Amino acid sequence: MTRTGIVTGGAQGIGKGIVQHLIAEGWRVAAIDKDGEAVRDLAAEMPNDRLLSLEADVSNETAVAKAFKAIGDWLKGDTPAGIDLLVSNAGLADPVSGPIEDLTLKNWHLWQDSHVTGAFLMTRAAIPLLRRRKGSIVLMASTRAIQSEPHCEAYAAAKGALLALNHALAISLGPDIRCNAILPGWIETGPWAKASKRAGAEHRDIDREQHPVGRVGEPGDIAGTVAFLASPSAAFITGQQIAVDGGMTRKMIYAH
Repeated sequence: MTRTGIVTGGAQGIGKGIVQHLIAEGWRVAAIDKDGEAVRDLAAEMPNDRLLSLEADVSNETAVAKAFKAIGDWLKGDTPAGIDLLVSNAGLADPVSGPIEDLTLKNWHLWQDSHVTGAFLMTRAAIPLLRRRKGSIVLMASTRAIQSEPHCEAYAAAKGALLALNHALAISLGPDIRCNAILPGWIETGPWAKASKRAGAEHRDIDREQHPVGRVGEPGDIAGTVAFLASPSAAFITGQQIAVDGGMTRKMIYAH
């Protein structure tokens, strides 16, 4: 039985790296992304009958329902017709919302809806499919859920909410479905952007040296963790939050 997953924000950045990794491991993947240009690029770059590329805004209830209708049609003939993994990775990537006294309610909602509402809508829709195969969920949080730079309140709040949602889902959905959260640190996504925005990685010595592992992260570092959490080797892991950050959240940094 071919393992099947859904990855939101799957046409660029970390999500694209996850899609590439899973397909290379023999998975079938539905990649959902709000950016139509990125969705078309992904389909052109990976012409594969194990990839379904869908354009949808995961914070929109109607769009999510339409995406799951397409996924249901794609799954027809499977026994059982379910999925093994949901990766809720979509969300506004820019962490800087500006001084909180200048932050409008509309912009506050942009961060909350893209990350948290999107995770809720996708999870709610995916649960029946996940139950059929005893699948798992991975929520993409961030190290910014547990530490901050100035003026990132909207992003930090959204990512912190995902950590709370993670342990709540693990308790509510177990034992049929496991749920875990990944907290990426600095992940270079330039080479994984859509074609019109793609850029090479350029890092200074200080960028590499502030990581205990000696380098900036790549989407493959996150993808490998996702694949592990979805595997039988992680069958006893649920409700956990795993930082994949090259050790940066363990390093004390004092200005000299």
